[in-house]
Amino acid sequence: MKIFDTLTAKEEELDTSGIVRIYVCGVTVYDESHIGHARTIIVFDTLRRFLESHRIKVKFIQNFTDVDDKIINRAKQENIPPLELSSKFIMRYFEDFDRLNIKRADNYPKATDHIQEMIELVKSLIAKNFAYVSKNGVYFSVSKFKEYGKLSKKKIEDLVSGARIEVDETKNDPLDFALWKFAGDEPKWQSPWGDGRPGWHIECSAMSLKYLGENFEIHGGGRDLIFPHHENEIAQSESHTGKNFAKIWMHAGMVTINGEKMSKSLGNTKSIEHVLKNWGPNIIRLFCLSGHYSKPIDYSEDALKETIIKWRQVENCYFELIESQEKPDAQNQSKFFEDMINNIKKEFDDALRSDFNTPLALSVFFKFIKELNNLAASESITRTISNAVLPTIKIMLEVLGLKITEITDKEKSVVEDLIKKRNMFREQKQYQKADEVRKQISDMGIVLIDHKNRTLLLKQEKIGMEC
Repeated sequence: MKIFDTLTAKEEELDTSGIVRIYVCGVTVYDESHIGHARTIIVFDTLRRFLESHRIKVKFIQNFTDVDDKIINRAKQENIPPLELSSKFIMRYFEDFDRLNIKRADNYPKATDHIQEMIELVKSLIAKNFAYVSKNGVYFSVSKFKEYGKLSKKKIEDLVSGARIEVDETKNDPLDFALWKFAGDEPKWQSPWGDGRPGWHIECSAMSLKYLGENFEIHGGGRDLIFPHHENEIAQSESHTGKNFAKIWMHAGMVTINGEKMSKSLGNTKSIEHVLKNWGPNIIRLFCLSGHYSKPIDYSEDALKETIIKWRQVENCYFELIESQEKPDAQNQSKFFEDMINNIKKEFDDALRSDFNTPLALSVFFKFIKELNNLAASESITRTISNAVLPTIKIMLEVLGLKITEITDKEKSVVEDLIKKRNMFREQKQYQKADEVRKQISDMGIVLIDHKNRTLLLKQEKIGMEC
């Protein structure tokens, strides 16, 4: 498998000979998570699922930044302790992302639980003359790390006058960034240099090195983290270890809203709670995977409505397969479908192996679904076909993180009684009453698919925008 590495600016072979260690920069928990966060997490969740579908072991770490100026300021507004605020939004994060069918990471380290590891890392950088103590805190000396800018492709001379550099006269150089900030108010921790809090960048270095070791396989996050966050992580981590920090740097593109950058100041952010209420988890996952992970993707209702149509086709296909019946001459079809399935599997896998091309993989998936639905429409789906293709469909659904809404035994029993009543009304040519029964069934989220000699049940996921 090859993945585009932001550092080398080319596709690099992912080493899958051992455990694939992945560190993804998580959210700063001061507010609701939004669709931009969802896109990044869904991309890496799907990557993990794909690797695991090939029995490749993955160690997946995703942190929470639970100490930060944004958290402290928001806590002051709400008149609650900062750690109480961050705990509240961590709980909200799990509620949202569990509903998005995100597999839980192996560990979710919190910055506040790793203060000692950060202090030890800062000590190492001071001892190696890469950091110094000033009036306001401990700073990393950018000029001492000769490769600074190699990830973002930014030149030091162009950065000195950059708008993102903090003005602080106590720093030796405008580019130097904080490893430890002195502070008098809570939250604060004791350190050899004075009470204070860690800088943002040192958090991820300390936690990734602790849980994944040096030179792990993939460091991921959104493209907005390339500079300064990931650039600074590289500088301080490699200065500490003397080794390359991560083998591949993988970055997900941003989500725009109707072509505009998503931001709180414009009032156009879409919380995960909002998008789940309106679209549901499967539509959001399909939307987030519909564009190449490294490119921006535009959130628009038209695109999401088109995705609903595609998802309804998947549901239709799935229930046609599980409710299929055998036919006497069906065995003759097995060789044809065996070749077809092997080709589909190869196309799907090849797409994801080639820089994780999810749009191409989805195209293969939907093409397969369309072919099977055409067979169903012509009354040609047999139990033999279903047994042949259903395992592949289920693997694809699992890799993409999609979940079909199953019909419970209780629902099935109720609906079967209603179908008998409907059939009776149809035989009596009481079509209005038959339609009323059909609506009763529809209100349960179940659709009837009438075939020549039988009626199939299909359970549809409830999607708010259709209500």
